[in-house]
Amino acid sequence: MTSTIHRTFGTWRGLVRLELAYAELASGRLLPFRLKRPEAVRRIVFVCMGNICRSAIGHQAALRHGMPVASFGLSTNTGGRSPEQAVAAAARRGVDLRSHRALAWPDFKPQPGDLYLVQEIRQAHELRRRLGSRDDVQICLLGMWCKPLMPHLHDPYTLSDAYFDTAFRRVEQAVDNLAAELPALTRAPLGARVAAR
Repeated sequence: MTSTIHRTFGTWRGLVRLELAYAELASGRLLPFRLKRPEAVRRIVFVCMGNICRSAIGHQAALRHGMPVASFGLSTNTGGRSPEQAVAAAARRGVDLRSHRALAWPDFKPQPGDLYLVQEIRQAHELRRRLGSRDDVQICLLGMWCKPLMPHLHDPYTLSDAYFDTAFRRVEQAVDNLAAELPALTRAPLGARVAAR
């Protein structure tokens, strides 16, 4: 049982946080973090804490779709590398994270039309606080594009290789489904694509 929990949810805490997220979803409290204006999206921005695991693999998945993309961490230092465990997990999925470098929030430049894709509800609230009252951007939970819905995508950092595989698979699945929902972003001419972090 414990091995199944670790493989599927990372930890018991990951399972509990997911269940709490489902409760918030059922209550309607997550409605502010659903995509309301898909036509307004100009850039996809992946957000997590360190910008070395979940948002890093999301960034690479969006690049494969040719989407204008950026990523940053809410609590990190610019220039940090993805840990070897994340690099290895990405390599198992045919993705090279060796050149990825973290970007910290103070070094990130928001743009009108940004769609911020966070991994956890608490990140959504924190990002809303940092962005203030601006209404030219949107914040969504990336896991809402998973099948089934996963309103909490638990951090794989320092956890098992099996859970790294699960977490990265979920992020890539969500990005694939989002790309299908935003086809205009995947058709941008090469010269117009934004690959800034």
